[in-house]
Amino acid sequence: MIATLRGEITQIEDSALVIELGGAGMRVHVPMPLRGRVKVGESVLLYTHLVVREDSLNLYGFETRAERDLYTMLLGVSGIGPRLALSVLSSLALDTVKRAVFNEESDILSRVPGIGKKTAQRIILALHDKLKPTDALREVASMSDTDSEVLAALTALGYSVIEAQTAIQSIPKDAPDDVEERLRLALGYFQ
Repeated sequence: MIATLRGEITQIEDSALVIELGGAGMRVHVPMPLRGRVKVGESVLLYTHLVVREDSLNLYGFETRAERDLYTMLLGVSGIGPRLALSVLSSLALDTVKRAVFNEESDILSRVPGIGKKTAQRIILALHDKLKPTDALREVASMSDTDSEVLAALTALGYSVIEAQTAIQSIPKDAPDDVEERLRLALGYFQ
């Protein structure tokens, strides 16, 4: 298996990066947030997972081992294929997925395109015992319900989950734990 890939980005495609490695261009499917952050000509190190099918070989790449590990765990869930697992990591931050699994919040997972309520519940059931409650995960799980409400309000207003999460992360740490105030501050991010 190809565990890592280091090379120069030669193309950015709709769903992948083309990385030159020893004179050969390797197409690597990556989460959408990563595609938005990189530029042609940059050198990149990706942690990869090779999916072998009867008629194709597809390489999926991630910035961290933790993202790759979560991706492979998602592949073990009934009904989740390589593209849908990548869609989860394109739509939700790693910590958000862990928090949703740890707190059994299927509504967060069902916001991902292609994942309904039943599939979200299968993900929670399959990953709950695999994700060990570390100190970092306890911290993620202790995030306030207020931010979940702000996330729901922002997505209802038409912002993507990724945009909403970015706006919530921009809220000052000392901001009050009030939904309206935190929503106002999050909306300020978009101005």
